[in-house]
Amino acid sequence: MKNFEGLFAELKEKIANNDPNSGTVKEFAKGKHFIGKKVVEEAGEVWMAAEYEGKEKTAEEISQLFYHLQVMMIANDLELEDVYKYL
Repeated sequence: MKNFEGLFAELKEKIANNDPNSGTVKEFAKGKHFIGKKVVEEAGEVWMAAEYEGKEKTAEEISQLFYHLQVMMIANDLELEDVYKYL
């Protein structure tokens, strides 16, 4: 099972390796505007799942939101500590 820190390290590595078959690399290459739209889309899906689809679907949607947020962090050259200091 992955955790937040492990996923972040994995995504940074994928982007550093620039694998053309990686969905993460493709999303990163499309830039902050595209990534931002994915963040907004996933946030809405989290809300809808929480309202109407139950615990499991909500957890799944939150995991997808985490993913896109981390891609955005990497696109902005942020580390986990940059965000953690505001928690």
